[in-house]
Amino acid sequence: MLFDNIKRIYTRISHAAMRAGRSPDAIRLIAVTKGVGPEKIVEAVENGLRDFGESRIQAAQKKINDSDMQAGHERLRWHLIGHLQKNKSRAAVGLFDLIHSVDSLELAVLMNRYAEEAGKIQEILIQVKLSDEESKYGIPEEKLPGVLKELSGLRNLRAAGLMTIPPFFEDPERARPYFRHLREIRDNYNKTGFKWKELSMGMSNDFEVAVEEGSTMVRVGTAIFGERKAEVL
Repeated sequence: MLFDNIKRIYTRISHAAMRAGRSPDAIRLIAVTKGVGPEKIVEAVENGLRDFGESRIQAAQKKINDSDMQAGHERLRWHLIGHLQKNKSRAAVGLFDLIHSVDSLELAVLMNRYAEEAGKIQEILIQVKLSDEESKYGIPEEKLPGVLKELSGLRNLRAAGLMTIPPFFEDPERARPYFRHLREIRDNYNKTGFKWKELSMGMSNDFEVAVEEGSTMVRVGTAIFGERKAEVL
């Protein structure tokens, strides 16, 4: 079942990419393992997945440090895709290869300090808030210039691109303007000298639209693992 789900996701990503005139190789599938037990993650690794996303630090620690979570000589790559509280930023820097959810300058300053202490250049994505939903985190577009100016002085962080989470819509077409707008923001900044490659956008219900609009990373959980129970920590 898991193999079939993964195969379907890759097929849908490939078709969406080709509809947009893009190479399917330009899109990375991040398997979201919130609520997924170790045995399922091991099965996903056996079926070729190497990128995994977690939302909560405590759950991630258990999985990342599990000796069974191996892929031979290949490293698994772990992504933090959920909101990061400032008091968890030290742990996050120690655990994750890429942190998608940098949503304030204060958080970035803390992460830079902990990355410097760890002798690490932490890769991040800047989360941009493009909706009016109070439940959504991110830096509003109008505040980006000031935040980016300050970020340029943080030597132990490397911003690789942008992330956003649009409102949930039953019809994924309604999310298209949000994805298109994030791509336009990235492209406009790149014209001024930035070198952002990544766009983390699209989840189980709308990743095909996101790929058509330029996503380079899709965060897919339910469509791979099915409905999951909440984790008890």
